[in-house]
Amino acid sequence: MGDVFLNKDKQAKVAALENIGIFEWNDALEKLEEKLETGKINEEQYLKGIQPHTNGASLEAIKDAWNAGITDFPLYRLEFLQKLSATYRLFLLSNTDPIHIEKFEQEAGASFYSDFYQCFEKVYFSHEIGVRKPNAKAFTYLLNNHPDVQPKHTLMVDDKKFNTDAAEEVGLLVWNVKKGEEDVVELFEKSILKSTDAAS
Repeated sequence: MGDVFLNKDKQAKVAALENIGIFEWNDALEKLEEKLETGKINEEQYLKGIQPHTNGASLEAIKDAWNAGITDFPLYRLEFLQKLSATYRLFLLSNTDPIHIEKFEQEAGASFYSDFYQCFEKVYFSHEIGVRKPNAKAFTYLLNNHPDVQPKHTLMVDDKKFNTDAAEEVGLLVWNVKKGEEDVVELFEKSILKSTDAAS
């Protein structure tokens, strides 16, 4: 979802975290993030876990900093998805958390995010299924829930290479979208789906 459909600004997030006293995302913070993204802890537990690493920031200030990197979702990408969903079966598998989802939905509005979710046969968020990419279990979770979906006929699109590498390991076709150089709407121009169809 992030940096494929929804634009993110990493530097804005880094700056916001620095403003609350976090200059390094250390192992302890990474473990907290993983727990949040896999549903092991809730929003309040996460924010309170981060608090001791800050300069005394309030939970609300921490939440705002955590969401600072979420920017816009261009309408043309939604329109592309809507056209794509008329021909292909689509699934959303995203590493995310309830804090980011709440922010996205508030910013996008009910009409927009409903139209987005409706493009997919099923939406899988890591904090709801209990596992996140690049863990192979994230991909097999989806595939096991849809036994008629064949990996060799399925294209997985992701902005992070370690995620597409992991998807390849379970037999999926992949496209690692390079942020700033490529856009998901170029799917057909790059002949990726043509090669997918050829594999059929």
